[in-house]
Amino acid sequence: MKKMTVEAWKKCPVCGKTENQVRAGYNGSGSQRCKCKECGKYYTINPKQHTYPEETRKLALKMYYGGISGRSVGKILHMNKSNVMNWIKSQLQGEFSAQTDTKDRGNG
Repeated sequence: MKKMTVEAWKKCPVCGKTENQVRAGYNGSGSQRCKCKECGKYYTINPKQHTYPEETRKLALKMYYGGISGRSVGKILHMNKSNVMNWIKSQLQGEFSAQTDTKDRGNG
């Protein structure tokens, strides 16, 4: 049977209660999952962040703009090529919106 706990760090993100919180296994990354018996919401106490460091992102973009394909950059840095391509798209969209903003300011 699951043990009921009353600890301040186990707070339901929906109803905000700290009592009637039970452990409910682990998620895919190994973080503890909990269930609120008041509202029935499952939540993770301290979810792990799955992000790459900013240095890795800058290195991937530098390699790509240096002439290496997105697929090769992914292989070299041991990551999915989709990550690299998404970073390139987001950077290009940021540059495009910056150019649009400067054009709008120049006309006014």
